[in-house]
Amino acid sequence: MDKWIFNHSGGKDGPAALIVGADRAAAAGMLHRVVVQYNDLGDMVWPGTRDADADLVAEGFEPWLVDRFGDRPGCREIAEAHARHFGLRFEVRSRAGGDLLDEVERRGMFPDARRRWCTSGFKREPGQKLLTEVTRELALDRPAQILQVFGYRAEESKSRANRPPCAVNTAASNKTRRHVTDWYPVHHWTVEQVWAEIRASGLPWAWPYDAGMSRLSCSMCVLGSKRDLLTAIRLRPGLARRYAAVEARTGHRFQQNRPMAALMAEAGVPVRVLRDQRGWVIRPGDTVRGPSNARECRVVGVDVDAGLVFTDRYAGRGVPAMPTLPGDLLVVAG
Repeated sequence: MDKWIFNHSGGKDGPAALIVGADRAAAAGMLHRVVVQYNDLGDMVWPGTRDADADLVAEGFEPWLVDRFGDRPGCREIAEAHARHFGLRFEVRSRAGGDLLDEVERRGMFPDARRRWCTSGFKREPGQKLLTEVTRELALDRPAQILQVFGYRAEESKSRANRPPCAVNTAASNKTRRHVTDWYPVHHWTVEQVWAEIRASGLPWAWPYDAGMSRLSCSMCVLGSKRDLLTAIRLRPGLARRYAAVEARTGHRFQQNRPMAALMAEAGVPVRVLRDQRGWVIRPGDTVRGPSNARECRVVGVDVDAGLVFTDRYAGRGVPAMPTLPGDLLVVAG
């Protein structure tokens, strides 16, 4: 292989794959050809305990993470430390533009299991860019042979169980410039084997696992289990509020059967909402009217952070979203 690219998100499976793969590359005399790639998802991923404590303070909570888990790094720093441990080149790539929640607002909906545009847009596309850069760097007079290494495991899902542990990536390959093969060296491993390998290696791991998270991706993944989501909300209430605010503005649920606002309430984290004169919660789609104006209109959006409700009151005059203070409204029908 001309180049090996290890994908590392800062979780547990990536380093397990890196340990196995780096040993294999070293045995083949190819360790100098290895690159560790980290896709930076910004505020969506886990920060270090010190930064997470600062977020807790900003939300009115007592900081406790450094005291409980020590001064531990975030996911990006974990991935970089692992690359440095093996003396490997470390590359960070990210999607241009806003973060995941900005994209949710643009689309008006969260991703889900059938529409995982978050994976394609924020992980796969930056990975494709690195493939192009690496191919150009090699400057070969033949198609470059590139091995992409991932920590996917069959135990994680039916979809991953059905993937072959090693296969040509036809979508990333082309006839003239590069041939890309995907390899999952820990595909058959159990979670117990993964943790045993990491602990035996002496490599540091991400602190959210010690705080109760079973998996690490985005801190609050749309495919996450209820247990993980409740844990993440308690650890990162400020980020949960961002999700809830986007949920309120778009009128689209974070998970179909688990709105972020409901998860926050169950987690014991107060939810910020906008209420009308009677104290009723105002939501997108509600029919409202002003107390001195009997004309009814529809709520087209809610900006919890700004404290504004947007209605279609003047849509006929070319103003599709009129900002209004919630205290000036009465909910007529939800």
